[in-house]
Amino acid sequence: MSGHTAADGQRSLFILSPGDRDGLSQAARQAGWRAIAARRTSDAARRLLHSDAQIALIDMRKPGDVDVGAITSIAPAVNAGGGALIILIDGGDISTVPSLLDAGATHFLTSPYSGDDLRATLASAQRLVDRLGGGAAHSQRAQRIRRGDALFWEMDRDGREIRLSDNLARHLGLDRQSISPASFIRHLPRSERRPVMATIRAMMRSGRIESFAHAAPGGGDDRLVHHLRKFDGALAADVEWLTDVQRLDAIERDELTGLRSRQAAVDWLDHRAGMATTVLLLSISQFDRMNAAYGQVVGDALLGRIARRIERMTAEVADGAIVARIAGTEFLIGLTGDAAASDPATFLARQLIGAVGRPFSAGDHVIRLTARCGIAQSRTQDDATQLLRRAGTALADARQGGGEGIRIFSAEKRSRQVDADQLETDLRLALHRGEIAIIFQPQYPVDGEAMIGVEALARWNHPQYGPLGAGMLFAAAERSDYMLPLSAHIQAEALRLAAAWPPALGSLRLSINVTAEDIAQPGFMGRFLSLVDSSGFPRSRLTVEITESGLIEDVEGATALLTALRAEGLAVAVDDFGTGYSSLAYLKSLPLDYLKIDSGLAQDIAGTSRDRIIVRGVIHMAKSLGLRVIAEGVETQQQLELLAREGCDYYQGFLRSAGVSSDDLIALASQS
Repeated sequence: MSGHTAADGQRSLFILSPGDRDGLSQAARQAGWRAIAARRTSDAARRLLHSDAQIALIDMRKPGDVDVGAITSIAPAVNAGGGALIILIDGGDISTVPSLLDAGATHFLTSPYSGDDLRATLASAQRLVDRLGGGAAHSQRAQRIRRGDALFWEMDRDGREIRLSDNLARHLGLDRQSISPASFIRHLPRSERRPVMATIRAMMRSGRIESFAHAAPGGGDDRLVHHLRKFDGALAADVEWLTDVQRLDAIERDELTGLRSRQAAVDWLDHRAGMATTVLLLSISQFDRMNAAYGQVVGDALLGRIARRIERMTAEVADGAIVARIAGTEFLIGLTGDAAASDPATFLARQLIGAVGRPFSAGDHVIRLTARCGIAQSRTQDDATQLLRRAGTALADARQGGGEGIRIFSAEKRSRQVDADQLETDLRLALHRGEIAIIFQPQYPVDGEAMIGVEALARWNHPQYGPLGAGMLFAAAERSDYMLPLSAHIQAEALRLAAAWPPALGSLRLSINVTAEDIAQPGFMGRFLSLVDSSGFPRSRLTVEITESGLIEDVEGATALLTALRAEGLAVAVDDFGTGYSSLAYLKSLPLDYLKIDSGLAQDIAGTSRDRIIVRGVIHMAKSLGLRVIAEGVETQQQLELLAREGCDYYQGFLRSAGVSSDDLIALASQS
């Protein structure tokens, strides 16, 4: 059984101590804890993930045996499981405690220590685990990813004990949750015991999913259906009712997470029509790739853990809210009263995105996820469908945009069903109104922490629709034949801002996009170089990025232009590689410094084996041509590690930083 409480009722403690493993294990047992101990730091995180402990103790009393690196390697696994990390130090080293806490420890114990000291520290750590898990009873099942109102049971690996959920035990008329398989069978109607036993044996032999049904205790027509499956190598079952009442409950509840269903959420919103109501739609990014990498069992488990974090966070912030899973990896949070105001709703959205972003443990892996959130406040005329549609539009914009990944439509704003014709008209005034802003997305080496460059991006702060991403901005510019003025404005503004950076950013490279329309203009290169020189930004730190599609329309002209730009001291790159239909052979004739892999292609590195082969081929091809490779849109640690393994040099994306203003970039650089 997983969880931090062993089958005999003892709580489990993971101990890392190269020099005193046995002594600490004995002290833990005397304090009433079950010890899982290790001497080697190299595989400590893996052993912790495989143990059933949520509390770890690292022995740092002997200098040289264990250093801060052990804390930083174990802390993510502890945090993922909602656990606590205790450090044991000599009393004379108390001054090191702040730095050790910064590294990820949550508690400390000084030596020499008494049995009472150890018990008190463990009790304090356990209180933290209980609080993170939403209460002591809940935290005892935290790693089993099971909701409290579910009907389910699990058998231990030895086949000697069955543990039932609270709710199932009550429905079967049991006064305890742990019984032997034989006792479990005896609580079923006599006439149905034999087929139930035959089904269980068949499942144990074949491993195939099986089901059995039996009459519910108390008589009547109600029946319980047990859907058998393998869980952690042992037998388990999800149980459901076959009655009209329970069918109604199934409609109200999402089967996987135990949250309210989409239909329940729609009904809840309809009943609050005319009231001040706010809807948050939270979407987990790239979850399909995580499923492909780790399997659906892990994916389903993570959705359950995400649901618990969302429930807990929402309950702390808002009373009377509804939390529902409405589709795949999309969750709805409905708020009323004071919590429906803009500031509390936005605060909750930030808390939820942060909660999803905290790492999750899954076997040997620590998985990091990202989320986006769309927020819509109700208007007087809104019904549930209209409010959900507006929240969905906000979420779609949050997915495309930068920043913290949140978009909000207040009650005063009209739905962002953007009118394309109106955008074309508005764009011609946007430059004069100062609505087109420049943000900079940082770039980092795959094996380092120091920022090495930025890409200049455009953001349209529309007075009616709010922030619009570069995709919508350039689409409107193409339709309105306004691409050249827009491109010139972005280039000039980016250079102006970058030229004003303080000396601390004096080594930072700047990447500027050049469009196909720019290339086609006679005299473009002369005007562009004049713009660069007049801004004061050094040519040696400037990279010109041209999209793959823009290059391929005129390979011969692009080759001449890029050769000339490099001769003038600029670096050149192909941007968004992987989005077009070009032959890789074209790259042989283009004089390039960098190849930028499109975000969709970069994220495929964590997809199927076929996806990985394609990405690997692109990177290896670029490296063989002497190009440095930059990956765009990196969102997870797994993607970064796989890209680094294949030879990628640099990356940018939400994993490290969204696009930021020039002022925020200066502040960000000072922190790194």
